[in-house]
Amino acid sequence: MNLKLSSLWRWDGKIARGPFCFWAALLFAVKYNLDRLVLKLVFQEDWSVLSYFRRPVPWLDGSSPGQQPREFALLLTMSLPFLWVGVMLCLKRLRSARLPLWLAVLFVVPVLKWFLFVALGLVPGREIADSALNPRRDMNDRWRRWLPKSASGSAAVAVGLSTIIAVPVAVFGMEVLSDYGWGLFVGLPFCMGFMAAVIHGIRQRRSIGESFVVGILSAVLAAAALLALAFEGVICILMAAPLAGALAILGALAGHAVQASRWRDTPPQLYCVPLLAMPLMLASDHLRAGLPPLLKVTTTIEVAAPPERVWRHVVSFTELPPPTDPLFKLGIAYPLRAEIRGTGAGATRHCVFSTGPFVEPIEIWDQPRLLKFSVTHNPAPMQEWTPYRHVHPPHLDGFLVSRQGQFLLVTLAGGRTRLEGTTWYHHTMWPADYWQLWSDYIIHRIHLRVLRHVKQLAESDPL
Repeated sequence: MNLKLSSLWRWDGKIARGPFCFWAALLFAVKYNLDRLVLKLVFQEDWSVLSYFRRPVPWLDGSSPGQQPREFALLLTMSLPFLWVGVMLCLKRLRSARLPLWLAVLFVVPVLKWFLFVALGLVPGREIADSALNPRRDMNDRWRRWLPKSASGSAAVAVGLSTIIAVPVAVFGMEVLSDYGWGLFVGLPFCMGFMAAVIHGIRQRRSIGESFVVGILSAVLAAAALLALAFEGVICILMAAPLAGALAILGALAGHAVQASRWRDTPPQLYCVPLLAMPLMLASDHLRAGLPPLLKVTTTIEVAAPPERVWRHVVSFTELPPPTDPLFKLGIAYPLRAEIRGTGAGATRHCVFSTGPFVEPIEIWDQPRLLKFSVTHNPAPMQEWTPYRHVHPPHLDGFLVSRQGQFLLVTLAGGRTRLEGTTWYHHTMWPADYWQLWSDYIIHRIHLRVLRHVKQLAESDPL
């Protein structure tokens, strides 16, 4: 089971826990010092161990807006040999532990890699497992006697246990660490699905459909518990559901593969993997520093009126009619009216939303072409649906934070105007690409509500 340097590059063979941890630590130390040396000599940039948490996989997370293309390309090129060797080591360790080899793909997934590392460091090798077969079977027999005999009873225990363990971890991450990231939306659902599927398969082998059901139910029950305990509202839970549900299913698939391939021979250490991986996942998120990149959304509409007429209704506009968009009826904040105090650069515009006003000091007043402003105050982005009188989870103070905005008026033929509304914003929720799908769509719908109102006012204005 010892591994020679020449066999690091090969996918075949096995490796025990000790040599695996040794080579993993050694390769990380070499890669860290290589990255640190190159970045300092070539780009005059300091690099620390924490940088791996802050910029884990830039092309997945969009969390490195300032990184130079040359720097990124160089880091990526230097990482390829280590990536290959890391996957080969994981394959050897998985083969030694008789775990599904496809779990090696978790090595390249932010946060989920901690789950893989914990599993590979805990689960014994095949030879050790065979020599200790009877004691482990005795332990598993005790587990089986404790679990209900019926499939429904076993499923209820699996779902209940995974929920009881995961909900306090989620609350700690949200309320204490104030982190809404990979650990919460990716790592935790994966661990819940894995845990539920493995527990459900302790007494007897389960079908893949049964494993999927307990994995999904554990995520659903956890979401219901967060709602019932007033830690979250319905809207945020629904927005997170596609991502969390998919990861719960992936975790259930991993758990099913484990319990199906090693049924009645599951090492007890495997049950501890989710418990130990969850804190690591949240910690890796907490070490992330700074804000994600400044994002931009532009919406365009044509108005059958000249720019001079459109401009008046861009600077300020009257009360909008009640919203008909289902998104706003669900509780997403929507614009009501806009007011202006003063004229020219330095004036202050207040765009009043259903949850409060945006305060927008004017930076560029180029009448009737460009109105550009900063945003110094943001109201809450939504009014949560909740059975309680008031729920204000921490993420409401960091989701959809506008920084700048502008209206650009372009003269078209026939006395028409192309009106463009643009918002620059950021949010502090990860995976950034997933949450940007929601935030871009929300801002686009807000833009359309305003632009269509301006269009109606300008086209009906006789002057």
